[in-house]
Amino acid sequence: MKRIRTHWRLLVIAVAGAAAGLFLLTLPAPEQVAAQPRTPEPDVLAAQAAAGDPDAPGPTQPIPFSHAWHAGKYEIECLYCHTGTDRSAAAGVPSVELCMGCHSQFQYAQDENGESLEPDGLKTLKQYWENKEPIPWKQIHRLPEHVQFRHNRHVAAGVECQTCHGPVEEMDKLHLTEDTVWWPWLLPSQKLEMGWCIQCHRENEASQDCLVCHY
Repeated sequence: MKRIRTHWRLLVIAVAGAAAGLFLLTLPAPEQVAAQPRTPEPDVLAAQAAAGDPDAPGPTQPIPFSHAWHAGKYEIECLYCHTGTDRSAAAGVPSVELCMGCHSQFQYAQDENGESLEPDGLKTLKQYWENKEPIPWKQIHRLPEHVQFRHNRHVAAGVECQTCHGPVEEMDKLHLTEDTVWWPWLLPSQKLEMGWCIQCHRENEASQDCLVCHY
């Protein structure tokens, strides 16, 4: 009985080994796995054009970065690019190294003149990388210097990024979205103004002590 079991196990191992060998033979060679030259998708070029549209709301950034493409289409988490926002008072912006960690993996085809067909935004990104320079992004959401807003506390409390920044996953060009709250005595308060923040604290039963934001 033991010999039969041993022979059976050896047979199973042999069959599994043969199957694994056949599977490995069907795998493409390393040079085939390498990133293949590609051409920009029309949607990519449209998103880049929208993000760089000077007539659209919001400041024109040094790179036409589309949040709708990255956070919307590919559902990249905010904390992946804005690393440490859940631990730091400031949100910060992604480093060039982080951006290149993704985009350096893509190779684009060339035209008849030998020029790369990659989108202009990627060319600009690679220039910053080669020059070892940070990207001079233009700040959009800015509070007065006497206001101490801590991102980590709001993230820990479960406040969604869209609460203050709007539906960024739908925006090609990021801008300050409009939102007005009305106090009982009919005084309007715009987004990021003191009354707007206090109203949010009231609705979420957060502290309204002056020293929470002014210290």
